[in-house]
Amino acid sequence: MKTFYHQGYATTNDMDIRFSRPSLREDMEKTRIALEIAYAGFDNAVEPDMIDCYIYEINALLKRYKHLSALSAEEYAAREETAPASRLRLLYEHSPIHSLVSHVLS
Repeated sequence: MKTFYHQGYATTNDMDIRFSRPSLREDMEKTRIALEIAYAGFDNAVEPDMIDCYIYEINALLKRYKHLSALSAEEYAAREETAPASRLRLLYEHSPIHSLVSHVLS
């Protein structure tokens, strides 16, 4: 049997693809989907080695999800520290007291 092997060279046009880092929300969504798949595999596993495999996979995914949740909480806290006055202003503008006061004073 004769095999054929060919090694091609990449051109600059092939390398023009740009990869961007997925957002934290996308990472959490992918991890959640992977967890659902791992739990489904665990539910259907019958061999002891596969059961162990799914247990390790679920534990790893849970730790990843916990880490991403902590990053999300840090990001939220940093965002809240930068603009607390604007947040309070938005809360005040949408409050029923604001509409009553603006109606009475105008």
